[in-house]
Amino acid sequence: MLIEDDTGYVLHARAYRETSLLVDVLSAQHGRLGVLARGVSTPKGQVLRAALQPLQWIRFSAQQRGELAQLRGAEALDAAPRLSGAAMLAGFYLSELTLRLAPRQDPLPELYLAYGEARARLAVGAGLAWTLRRFERELLAALGLGFDLEMAGDGQPVDPAARYALDPEEGPRRLLSEREGERRTSATGSALLALAADEEPDAADLASLRLPMRHVLAHHLGPRGLASWDMLEQLGSRR
Repeated sequence: MLIEDDTGYVLHARAYRETSLLVDVLSAQHGRLGVLARGVSTPKGQVLRAALQPLQWIRFSAQQRGELAQLRGAEALDAAPRLSGAAMLAGFYLSELTLRLAPRQDPLPELYLAYGEARARLAVGAGLAWTLRRFERELLAALGLGFDLEMAGDGQPVDPAARYALDPEEGPRRLLSEREGERRTSATGSALLALAADEEPDAADLASLRLPMRHVLAHHLGPRGLASWDMLEQLGSRR
């Protein structure tokens, strides 16, 4: 299959043999692709190598053969966000999560748009927590793994004054007790309703979404978590 003038975001790139790169791209027309870029470590290939850095938005052409596509050409469409600290780690998280959960060669236009929007928010210094929660919501929806955030699993509307665990299959489940462990890993109803309406909640409600959403993602990721989660924990422990 010939891929011509597709656009995509570089999720990950790693060296292959002496002069090549293996690149994972989230493309607009073909979904997540594994691409082999040959000769990028030669003097003539430096411009191409620069265009294949993580978070870069590119236009590219390739020849698909089995699992890997052979890159025919690529150009950067903008300047990749120059991130540092927590924002750089957030960018790594977006890419790692997409790489782990998005199937290969399955067009997911909603995920492509969500990744691009999250990338743009990181570039302008938008709030990290809200940027990531919105992306997690959109990723789950694009993969067919999302659920209604306004209705609990028992069919009752989410109560903004209550707290809810998130069941990966059934969605919000209202807590019937105030045990500290359950409370710490539950979201407020007002936070779930705000996420459903795409309206950023206040800081406390927003913070309550992090662990419940991680629980849902961990279920779909399986026993191997994300390296970015470990890095976030290490960053938090140093503060």
